[in-house]
Amino acid sequence: MSHSLRVIFAGTPEFAAAALAEIHRAGFPVPLVLTQPDRPAGRGMKLQASPVKRYAQEHGLAVAQPTSLRRAGKYPQEAAAAIDQLRATPHDVMVVAAYGLILPQEVLDIPRFGCINIHASLLPRWRGAAPIHRALEAGDAQTGITLMQMDVGLDTGAMISETRTPISADDTTATLHDRLAQDGAKLIVEALIELERSGKLASTPQPADGVTYAEKIAKHEAALDWRQPAEALARRVRAFDPFPGGAGTLEDGSVVKIWAAVATPAGSSNNGKKEPGTITDVSPEGVVVACGEGALRLTQLQKPGGKRLPVREFLAGSTLAAGQRFQLPEAE
Repeated sequence: MSHSLRVIFAGTPEFAAAALAEIHRAGFPVPLVLTQPDRPAGRGMKLQASPVKRYAQEHGLAVAQPTSLRRAGKYPQEAAAAIDQLRATPHDVMVVAAYGLILPQEVLDIPRFGCINIHASLLPRWRGAAPIHRALEAGDAQTGITLMQMDVGLDTGAMISETRTPISADDTTATLHDRLAQDGAKLIVEALIELERSGKLASTPQPADGVTYAEKIAKHEAALDWRQPAEALARRVRAFDPFPGGAGTLEDGSVVKIWAAVATPAGSSNNGKKEPGTITDVSPEGVVVACGEGALRLTQLQKPGGKRLPVREFLAGSTLAAGQRFQLPEAE
């Protein structure tokens, strides 16, 4: 099936690549793909193309990688050249998904149907950079995808449509990301079909109440603060898989990455009166650490430079023992 609605696509990571693939498979012409410049990655720190660029190149789609789209920014000439390219590329709508560059009003005004953003939360909850992580960390019961008509604010545009998904007790950012990427891809294709059919998309302004911001994940957040309740730490571990992971530093300075953990009630495994951060039990079923409330049973661990291992395998090469303590990080 082919369509006449011409779509410029702007996005960078896997989440965005899923949407680009679905739009392309559905038969919409994609005359240009915008993505972030190649970045150094991996042990060799070699320049690597984004998932969106890789898909575009594999399917013969034109790619542009401006450093900025803001004439008033640090790269005015590059921005001007990119804007000229957008103006010179015939298209009807721009679809944006986790692109990573700010789109000024000048860019938003170029497509006749404007710019539609695929955002991984139920707006206005979790505007900003890390909506999947923060929804998990906060213990939200559900999340989803919102399609939004973009304006110059940070995820403040009118809502076109949404799809919801429950957050299960074993979801991680990795599992939720993959589910939402597919949901977003499906939702944007449905919207583009409707836009082509009727020439417009109904939208609703975001409510003023319930706005929260999903701050970008910082590496220092990996350090678990054992003074917090075990339930909160278990959520954090799931929210930080695959990045940056949870981490604990033992009193001898050795770091243990924590990839899976479950909360256990206070009083179990003798941890009722132990100081937060104290290991109260070590067994093939888990390493139990006392917390501010309850205890955390660590079930998947990693040494620096090692692999993620189930706790049974990790303990075969480890000297963890009851009575050892993890350091308490400085309170945030």
